[in-house]
Amino acid sequence: MTVKQRGSRASSPAPLHDERLANDGEGGASDQEIYERIITSIMEHRLPPGTKLGEDKLAKIFGVSRARVRQVLARLALERVVVLHPNRGAFVAEPTVEEAREVFEVRRPLEALVVHRIVAKKDPAIIARLRAHVAAEEAARAARDRRAIIRLSGEYHVLLAELSGSTLAARLMHELASLTCLIIFLYDAPSVPACRDQEHSEITQALADGDEATAIRLMTEHLQHVEACLDLSRGRPEELDLEAALAG
Repeated sequence: MTVKQRGSRASSPAPLHDERLANDGEGGASDQEIYERIITSIMEHRLPPGTKLGEDKLAKIFGVSRARVRQVLARLALERVVVLHPNRGAFVAEPTVEEAREVFEVRRPLEALVVHRIVAKKDPAIIARLRAHVAAEEAARAARDRRAIIRLSGEYHVLLAELSGSTLAARLMHELASLTCLIIFLYDAPSVPACRDQEHSEITQALADGDEATAIRLMTEHLQHVEACLDLSRGRPEELDLEAALAG
C-alpha cells in the first residue's frame, strides 16, 4: 500500500539510490549503508515507532564510531523519521493522529502532480520501470513475503516521484512514504479489509494509456483505501530487540 531523497536532499540533485556518503577513513559500514539499513528496517516494519536508537548499540552493530552514528541519526531526524530528545537520545518517530491525517492530506496533491508529470513525459522506459516494480510486488505477494510487500509498496510511490523528474517531489515523497510506513505500523486496523493487490498495476496501466484523469482518480482512491485501513485509536507497540530488527 503504501514511505527519499535519502538524506540531506537539498544538497544534491543526484538520483536517490545513487547517493553515497564517505567513511572518512573509518572501517565498518558506510554512512549510506547505515542509513539504508535503518530506513529499510522501518519500511519493512522491523523497527516500530518509538524504538530507541542507542548510539552505543548502533555503533557496535555497524562497527563504527558513535560520531558516525550520530551523523546518520541527524540525517534521519531531518527527514522526520527519527526524533532526537535531549538527554534521552534518538527514537524512531511516532506520528500522531493529526500528523497521520496531514501526511495523507499532503500526499494527495503531490501524487496527482507526479502523475501529471509522468503522463506528460510519454516515456515507454518509465512505464517499463513501473511494470518491473509491480512485478516485484506481485512476486513478493506470491511468496507471502510480508516485509518485502510492505517495503515495495511504499517504494512504488517513491519510484513514481523519482521518474517524474522532480527532485523536490522525490525528496518529499521519500519522507512521506517513510512516515506512512510508521503510521501504518502504529495504526493499521487488522479487522479492516486490505487494499486490493492490483491497485498499483491499475495506476500503471492508466499511466501507460496516457489517461491522466483515470490515473489521478485511481491514485486518490488508493490513498483513501490506505487511510481507511487505519485505526487512529491504536496505542504504541512494545519495545523490541534493536539488533534483531536491523539484521535484515
